[in-house]
Amino acid sequence: MIETQTVRTRVAPSPTGDPHVGTAYVALVNLCLAKKHGGEFVLRIEDTDRVRSTRESEQAILNSLNWLGLHWTGDPQRQSERSEIYREHVQYLLDREHAFRCFCTPERLEEMRETQRLSKQPPHYDGHCLHLSAQEVQKNLEAGVPFTIRMKVPSQGACVFEDTLRGRIEIEWKTVDMQVLMKSDGFPTYHLANVVDDHLMGITHVIRGEEWISSAPKHILLYEYFGWTPPQLCHLPLLRNPDKSKLSKRKNPTSILYYRERGYLAEALLNFLGVLIDTRNDNPELLRCDSPEALVDAMARDFDLERIALGGPVFDMAKLNWLNGQWIRRYSPEQFMKIVADFGFTWPAKIPQEQRLHIAAVAAPRIETLADFGPLIEFFVEAPEVTRRDLALPKVTEDEAKAALNTAIEELLALDEAQWNQASIGERLKNAASANGRKFKDVARLFYIAITGTPTSLPLFDGMEILGKIESVRRLRAALEALH
Repeated sequence: MIETQTVRTRVAPSPTGDPHVGTAYVALVNLCLAKKHGGEFVLRIEDTDRVRSTRESEQAILNSLNWLGLHWTGDPQRQSERSEIYREHVQYLLDREHAFRCFCTPERLEEMRETQRLSKQPPHYDGHCLHLSAQEVQKNLEAGVPFTIRMKVPSQGACVFEDTLRGRIEIEWKTVDMQVLMKSDGFPTYHLANVVDDHLMGITHVIRGEEWISSAPKHILLYEYFGWTPPQLCHLPLLRNPDKSKLSKRKNPTSILYYRERGYLAEALLNFLGVLIDTRNDNPELLRCDSPEALVDAMARDFDLERIALGGPVFDMAKLNWLNGQWIRRYSPEQFMKIVADFGFTWPAKIPQEQRLHIAAVAAPRIETLADFGPLIEFFVEAPEVTRRDLALPKVTEDEAKAALNTAIEELLALDEAQWNQASIGERLKNAASANGRKFKDVARLFYIAITGTPTSLPLFDGMEILGKIESVRRLRAALEALH
C-alpha cells in the first residue's frame, strides 16, 4: 500500500549524448506513479562523467522531456554541483571503515583483469589495498600517490531484497565487486552519488531499468552503512527490438530528437511508450487528450505499477508509425496546417493559397509522420517526368495503355470547369477504362504515374481536382507522348 502525499520519484539521465527513448520510458513510469499518489517527480542530471557530459546534451534532455509533457517538480538537480556533499559522505564511510583507499595503478588493475580473464574468473577487484596499514596509507598520501576510494563488501552470505515487480531477489556477496565510490579526480561514481542523492532528495521509490539489478546490493549496502532506510526498488523490463534484443541505435532509432525531427507528435510517442508500460493505454479514448500533459494525466489516473509485465516490451516502429498516423488524423485541416507549419514546413510558392487547405484535408489522413507531407505533395509543384518503362503495366499492352490515355483525355476535355470535381473526374476515368474493355483497377496505376509520378500517392481524383483540368490533361498527354 502506497501512502498518499509521500511518494517521491525521480529520473536521473546522464548528459552524455542524445536523450534516449528509454529515459522517457522510465520517466513516464516514475511520473505516473507520483501523479497517481499526489507525490512529486524529480529530475536529476547525473553529470559526474566529466569527460563525456556536456551542457548541450543536458539541454537536449530538458527540451525532450518538456516536449513530451514529462514535467518535473522544482529545478533540475545536477550532481556536478554537489561534490562537497559526496566528499563528506565518503569521509563518513572511511571514518567507520566501510570504505578504503585504493592506490592501485591503472596498469596493475589491467594486469589483474587480464589474469582473471585468462583464468575465466569474473572481473573483480582482488582486495590488494584492502588491508594496508594506517602507516602505509599515510605514507602514500604524503607521497601524493593517486588513489580511488572503494567500498567494502562482505565475502560471505547474500544480499536479499524485495523488488516490486520481481518479488524476492537474492544475490551472493561474493559476486559483488568492491565498487569505486570516489574517483581519483575527486568526483563520485554513479553508485555513491545515486544513493546519497536519493536519500537526501527524499526519493521513496527507485524505478529504473533491469540492468541495475546487479548493482542493487551495492546500493543497499551503502544505505546500511549510512544507517538509512532504502527506498522501494522496482526494476523495469528493458525496451526490446522486434527480435527481442536490447533496444539499440544499431537496429532502431533511440534518440528522442530523431522522433521529434522526423515529425512524430509528442502525444503519439508518449502514447506509444504508455502502451509499452501497460496495454490498457492502447485506448482510442486517449486520442481525445488535447496535449501531452493531458495524456500523462489520463494515463496516471489508471496507473498501477504492478501491472507492468516483465516480458521485454517491443519497440515496434510499425506500431508507432500507425499510432502517429492516428494522432495526426484527429486534427482538422486547419489544425493540421498549423502543426506542419510549427514542424517547419513551408508551402511552395507555386501552390496557390486557396488550394492549400484542400491539399491538407486530402493529405493529412494519408501520412504517418509530418515529414511525409512535403514529399507526398511534391507533384503539385513539379510535373513528373515519366518514361515508357514507368508506364509499363503487367496486364495491359502498350497499345491498350495508349488507348486508355487517349480516351481519358477525351472524356476529361468534355468536362467544363463547373463539372471539374473528384466525382466527375472519377466517373470519366472509369468510363475510359471500360470503353477499352478494362476495369479501372487494371489501368489505375497508369493514371497515377502520369499525374503524380508514383503508383501510390494522394487519392487520384482529389489530386486531379486540385491540379485543375488544364494541368491534368497536359500530364496525361505527356504520358501518351512518352509511349510513342
